[in-house]
Amino acid sequence: MTTVAPEDVRAVGALARIALTDTELDRLTHQMNDLLAQFDRLGELDTGNIPAMSHAVPVVARLREDVARPSLPRDVALSGGSQTDPWLGGFIVPQVLAE
Repeated sequence: MTTVAPEDVRAVGALARIALTDTELDRLTHQMNDLLAQFDRLGELDTGNIPAMSHAVPVVARLREDVARPSLPRDVALSGGSQTDPWLGGFIVPQVLAE
């Protein structure tokens, strides 16, 4: 059986930039080991005669026809924005990614 050590949990927490207290570390280590034990139990099942599938139930995509229809003119659609770029024809929004 695969087990997770507290050092592994602390390393994953550091990668996620989450500071873990000793109590949280113990609880998460225990929970992760419980999950791995459940996966080991599932691995013991004989699934050789079960066909592979991507969904448990049949999935049917009910989509409408893709038909071009009239829409708003660009200048009317952009008139609702506080800042627009007339050259590119789009909205100006604040930068969300740091440099």
